[in-house]
Order: sequence, then C-alpha cells, then structure tokens
Amino acid sequence: MAASCAAAGELLLLLSVNKPTKIFNPKTSCLFRRIHTTSSRGRSESQPRARSAPQQLVGVVGLEIHAQINSNTKLFSGSHVRFSAPPNSLVSFFDGSLPGTLPVLNRRCVEAAVMTGLALNCTINRKSLFDRKHYFYADLPAGYQITQQRRPVAVDGILTYSLFGGKKRSQVIRKTVTIKQIQLEQDSGKSLHDDVRSQTLIDLNRAGVGLMELVMEPDMSCGEEAAAAVRELQLILQALGTCQGNMSEGQLRVDANVSVHTPGEPLGIRTEVKNINSIRFLARAIDYEIQRQINVLQRGGRVQNETRAYDSKSGETIPMRDKEGLQDYRFMPEPNLPPLIVYEDNASLPSGTDACQMVVVQKIREGLPELPSIKRDRLVQTYGILPEHSFTLVNEDGLVEFFEEVLRATKKEPRKVIGWVTNELLCHLKQQDMSVSQSPVSPAALAELLELQETGHISSSVAKQVFQEMWRSSGRTASQIIQEQELGLVSDAAQLHSICQKVVDSHPEEVRAIRNGNKKVLNKLMGLVQRETKGRADPVLVRVILQEKTL
Repeated sequence: MAASCAAAGELLLLLSVNKPTKIFNPKTSCLFRRIHTTSSRGRSESQPRARSAPQQLVGVVGLEIHAQINSNTKLFSGSHVRFSAPPNSLVSFFDGSLPGTLPVLNRRCVEAAVMTGLALNCTINRKSLFDRKHYFYADLPAGYQITQQRRPVAVDGILTYSLFGGKKRSQVIRKTVTIKQIQLEQDSGKSLHDDVRSQTLIDLNRAGVGLMELVMEPDMSCGEEAAAAVRELQLILQALGTCQGNMSEGQLRVDANVSVHTPGEPLGIRTEVKNINSIRFLARAIDYEIQRQINVLQRGGRVQNETRAYDSKSGETIPMRDKEGLQDYRFMPEPNLPPLIVYEDNASLPSGTDACQMVVVQKIREGLPELPSIKRDRLVQTYGILPEHSFTLVNEDGLVEFFEEVLRATKKEPRKVIGWVTNELLCHLKQQDMSVSQSPVSPAALAELLELQETGHISSSVAKQVFQEMWRSSGRTASQIIQEQELGLVSDAAQLHSICQKVVDSHPEEVRAIRNGNKKVLNKLMGLVQRETKGRADPVLVRVILQEKTL
C-alpha cells in the first residue's frame, strides 16, 4: 500500500481548475431581537404570509453535521489520515479513482458509527446499504461519493442538551433534538484557491476520509439552542473517541437549515448555511439568518431557497448558489460493496466466523464510556457542587479527572476544591493556552497546598501566593516554598497582641465606630493586621484579639 500511495502521489499533481465566480448581494442592515422557542417539526415548502406583527415569526433550525471518524486509515482504502500533511502525499490509487481499483470497508469506521448511534439512543440497522451520489466537483475524482442514502447504519435517535436560563442564567434547561439518521460516507478532497494566479489547486489527502453524517430534525429555534446541541454532540464524540471534534481542523463541520414561520402554520422556505466550523459562529450565523428572513418577509419579499455562507468578519450570511431547481444526484446502489451486516451478539454470528472480524453491537454497547450528561449528574450528586460547575469540569478535557484526584488526596470539602480548580487552575491554563495535561501543578501538588491551608498552616491569601510560585517553578512543593519564603501562619499570641495593639492605637475612629455598634469596621482592622503580617496572621486568633481590644 505504501508503494501504491507513493505512485499515486506522483500521478496526482496539483491540478488547476477555473476559479468559481462568487456572487454577492447587497448587505442588509437589521436589528436583532430575541427568538421565541418553537417545537414545530413538520416539513413544508409553503411560503408563510408576511404579518404586521413581526414577533409572531419564529425561527426553525435543523442541522446536518459531518464528523470525521477518528481512524488511522480512510473509509475504503489503506491511506493514512493525517492533518496538514504535504499536499497529495496520502493518496492511494483508489482515492484518486484510478481504473480497476475497488473499495475495502474499514471496520473501525463501522464500529465508530455504531458506537455513536448507541450513545445517541439510535436504532442500529442490522443491514445497511451503500449508494453512489453523483455530482461533479474538481476535488471529487470519481465524480460520485459513496454514502448511505437508502438505508443508513443508524436511525431515530435523541440528543439531550442543556441551556442556562433564569435571571442569573443559573437554571439548567434541558431540551432534546431528534437524530433522524447517522450515515457513513466519504469526504471529498480540498480546493486551495490562489487569488493571485486566479486558479484553484487540488489536494486529495482528505479524499476518502471516513465521515459520519448526523442529520438533526428541525427541533431548534435559535442559534443558542443549535450551538448547545452541537457542543453536547462534540463532547459525546470526544468521550467515545469516535471523532476528535477539532473544528479548527475541519473534523466537525455544520450545515444549518434555517427558516421562519408563524407557529401553527407550515414551515417557511429554508436556506442552508454551509460549512460552519465554529460553535460561536454557528450561533451568530443562525441568529443573523433568522432575522434576515424575518426582515425580508416584513418588507413583503420572498425568501429564496438557496445555499449561503457565513462571513465571520461582517457577521452576515452571503449567497453562494440558488437551490430553486431540484438537483438530480442520480443515486444508485454501490455495485462494488455488499450490504453492511452487523450482529446483535455473539450468539447471532454465523457458524464458523471469527467474532473479532465482525461488528457485534452488544460488545460495543458494553464498551461505552460514561457520557457527559451522566458524568455531570454524578458530579452534582456525589460532591454537592453546583450544576454550572459540573459543566465547567466536563467541558474541559481532563479537568474532571484532575478534580477527583485532588479530592482523593485532601480532606478539603469538594465545594472549596472546585473553586481552586475552576478559578485558579483553569484561569492559568486559559491565560497560557494550555491543556489540563500540560499543567505544571499536578493534582497531588495542589492537594498538598490545600491540605496546608485546611490545617491552618497558611492563610487563604498566602495559599494563592504559593500557587503562583508553584506554577512558575514546576517541581517545587508547597512546603518548600512556604519554608523558603517564611510564609507560615503567624499564630504566636504575644506577637499578634503587639501588632493588633499597634493597629488599634493608630485608628481611634474605627475603634470608636466598633464600640458604637458598627461591627463591620472590625474587618477593616483585620485587613490592616494582615497587611502588617503580609497575610500570614491567623485570622481566627486576630479576630478574637481585636474584639477584646475594641470592647
């Protein structure tokens, strides 16, 4: 296969094709408003009537998501999958569609699709079929894509996602979206546009890479809901290991079907916003497109059935091509691939077959990991943390494991540990664009620091100071830093009495206020004592001494 890849690399030079013409419409200014939630599901291409009350029009959003399968090789060939490899260096004869080459299905890709379907509560079809979808792109050498149009591998699933609502956005609101189907298909190559020379170069490294296309029904009503659903799906795929979900590398690409209508009436004509590769941009693109369509209808216009792209610089969607004419993809059964058969359990396998070479649903089901929603619920119930903290932990790869390792090594309450993990640790990681695995402070080191604070050896302010030193000088323990810089808690009663007396004598007005009943002023005096001791004074003892001296 290595020889065939090398030969193909020599044959498949960078091809020049005419640069496609871009069509731009005049930009439309508009005001944004909150989009009301709807649960409409029906599909109709009837044009809704423009109403005088614009608040009656609501958005309807469905999604098509292409997730690149986390596999070492492509869907139907042995070519390796690697991001940012030299152009046309990972191309086999089959990827380049040379005559006489035949597809060989990658079992890992099938198992990934089945595992994803199980995690999303789908029905797994024991028999699924492959089809050819014909269309011409310069980066699609065969002139067709192998997909699953008639009978996909998984159907009828449910994705549950969460939003934060309420006045303080602390209330967790759970919603669901229906997964119509999950199908296996090939990716196309990549077109590299050279504006200087007015040409397009073709890189076929991505051609034939395995994809899962997940089709979500139009159960969402705004960009926020769509973004939350995609983020939850991204976490699920990453937890399963079926897709790395790195949107910046094109491993997760979203097409949004957007329309507006009046609740109770048929859905309006929809537009498709293609290839959105950021969750933040997805929310903005959908909200912009909903408002654009509302403005068109309010002016008495007609929404066009078209494909649009999102321009992140202007924050607007721009037209690419119309979809008024029905495109004929000339679907046909793939003649070079037999039906894909998966088995429920080992008992259902044909006699004489090797179970290791078959896709067995029960085996895959038993290997499912803890999913994000279950993990969040467990964190809240087990440790008594707030729901928003559970989202923060689960959203960051490796942070749950870090948090639980710290808890196992310290007696500090989970609610106090969570503050250190989500504030101090995560803040430092974000500032330096580091992952949890790259943290210079290990869970054991943080646990030691928190234990020293919990047992009264250092104050909370000194603990933060020590954490900064631990971050800057990896390898030094909290105890070493405290000893070297003499940061231990000052609890000598005679020394603290002397310092407190000095503070009381130099602030007679504050003392008078305390004696007149304003006990809050005592906190100011405590702060002055801490300043004198550089935050090392025992706060409990200081409070007792100051209360005695201000009676």
